[in-house]
Amino acid sequence: MYSVIGAGVAGLAVASELVSRGAAVQIFDPAGPPGPHGCSWWAGGMLAPWCEYENAEEPVLRLGREAIGWWQDRTTVARRGTLVVAGRRDLPDLRRFARRTEGFREVDAELANLEPDLHGFSKGLYFENEAHLSPRKALADLHAGLQARGVAFHAGEAPEGLQNAIDCRGLSARGALPDLRGVKGEMLVIRCPDVTLSRPVRLLHPRIPLYIVPRGNGVYMLGATMIESEDRRRITARSMLELLSAAYALNPAFGEAEVLEIGVDLRPAFPDNLPRIRRIGGRIYANGLYRHGYLLAPALAKGVADLALNNIHSEMVDEDRD
Repeated sequence: MYSVIGAGVAGLAVASELVSRGAAVQIFDPAGPPGPHGCSWWAGGMLAPWCEYENAEEPVLRLGREAIGWWQDRTTVARRGTLVVAGRRDLPDLRRFARRTEGFREVDAELANLEPDLHGFSKGLYFENEAHLSPRKALADLHAGLQARGVAFHAGEAPEGLQNAIDCRGLSARGALPDLRGVKGEMLVIRCPDVTLSRPVRLLHPRIPLYIVPRGNGVYMLGATMIESEDRRRITARSMLELLSAAYALNPAFGEAEVLEIGVDLRPAFPDNLPRIRRIGGRIYANGLYRHGYLLAPALAKGVADLALNNIHSEMVDEDRD
């Protein structure tokens, strides 16, 4: 029996991968089932390895490309690509973005066909092989799928001395992972039925590169800041203003949007912003997904299953520290 500690996207993905390989699994989480207490609740859900490669290490692109198929086997995935745009003054940023990534085609007149409700943009980059999902539905689907496979969920602290324990607690595991840090992310959920977008749109912006992800029925996730701060208490006024101003730049109708939710949480990250798998004192730690939770959770889960079941060391595994 394997005991997964933590029921966020990392823990649920690890449990799902183990169960798919025939392992018996139970899950412990002090807060119970997935919900607003976990940072994966507040994610964008973009499966966008080519876009993320613009400022990420090579494994994010290579391993992230495997994520779409993994998620399609477990939840609903929209495969409509990603559109990257910039205002007229920021077109040099669009060209710089293009130089740093791949897997796109340049669009100009086609912009109006891809997203008719984008206003005032003459050029863009279309990453047609990217996808997105609803994080909350994905968590619920993983949870339900695991329950259907006989996985027991325990609300509460995991008991001491568990055999075959796999720790996926994010920042709560920092006592055992001293090089783990928190990176603050802030996001909004807004409703604006006057604007229709069918795919994630990234706006290159001098201060905060905005992304907006459609959730259906006029609801959008708007984010997200990346602040080297561990204050998870509240969004700053500056971030709120800049996120909403950037949305307004995409379409002035967003100025009339209703703010439904404000999310603030800390993403667990190692110094190079890549995830790690470590075996310490007989326990496996899987952590450090940073801003790539849904994109890299499948690769992290496969690496944990390889190590736990077959003692195979993937590239995410640090040297054993027993």
